[in-house]
Amino acid sequence: MSNTEQMSRERDPAPEADAGLTVGRTAELVGVSVRTLHHWDEIALVQPSERTWAGYRLYSGADIARLQQVLVYREIGMPLAQIAEVLDDPTADVADHLGRQRELLISRIARLQELVSAVNRMMEAKEMNEELTPEEQARSFGSEWHDPYHEEAKDRYGHTEEWARSQERAKQLSPAEWDQAKRDLEALEAALAEAKRGGVQPGTEAANRLAEQHRAAIGRWFEVSRSKQVLMARNYVDDPRFTAHYDDREAGLATWLKAIIDANAEAHGVDPARAEWE
Repeated sequence: MSNTEQMSRERDPAPEADAGLTVGRTAELVGVSVRTLHHWDEIALVQPSERTWAGYRLYSGADIARLQQVLVYREIGMPLAQIAEVLDDPTADVADHLGRQRELLISRIARLQELVSAVNRMMEAKEMNEELTPEEQARSFGSEWHDPYHEEAKDRYGHTEEWARSQERAKQLSPAEWDQAKRDLEALEAALAEAKRGGVQPGTEAANRLAEQHRAAIGRWFEVSRSKQVLMARNYVDDPRFTAHYDDREAGLATWLKAIIDANAEAHGVDPARAEWE
C-alpha cells in the first residue's frame, strides 16, 4: 500500500474502539492537517500511543493533551525542536507546563493589545492625511515591528531605485494592507515549510510554483527578476540571520528555498552561477 493510500485510509478507518481518536478525527478537532500529524509522529513530537486491531493509529486523551501543548507553544513562535525539549523535560510536570504556557499567552495578549493601539494610531494618521515614515511605524509597533536590518539595508541599497520604490510603496500602505502583507508572508513561509517537510524536490512543478510565489511576495515592494531573486536567495544561506529565520520554521528550509529558487531560475534560462542584478 502506498503512503498516500495509507494516509487516506487512516483519515477514516472503520470505526472500532472507543479507546482513542483516529488521525483524521484528531486533525479535524485540533485544527491541523493529517500531514502535520504524520510529521509530528515521525519526529517523535506527538506520537499516537494506541492502535486498532488493524494497526491504525489512535490518539489517547494524553496524546491530545500533548497536542494542545504543542499548539500553544507553536502559536507563540517556538521552533518544534525546542517544543520537544520543553515537553520532554523530566524536571517539569503538568503544572509547570501550564503555568509557563499561561505566562507566555498573557505576554502575547499584552503584545497584541499594544499592536491594536499602534494600528489605531496609524488609522488616525491616515484619516488626518498624515504619512508615517518607516521609523515612525517602527516606533508605533515597538520591538516586534522593529526591523533590525533597516539601517544596514539602507546603507547598502539606499542609493538604488529598488530601495526608493520599496520605501514609497511602504508609505502608501494602509494599516489593513500592512496586516495583509504580514499574513501573506506568514502563509507563504508556512507553505514553504510544509512543502520542504513533504519532500517536494527542487525543479518540480510544485517547487517552481512556490519559487514564483516567493518572487511575487518580494515583488510587492519592487520589481524582482529571477536573476535578482537568485542573488537575494544567496543571503538565505550566507547570512546566519536569514538562515535562522527560515530554519526556525523547518530545519534546512533556507538551503532548500535557495535550491528551488535556483532551479526555477535555471528552468527559465537564468544561470544561477552567473546571475546579475538586472
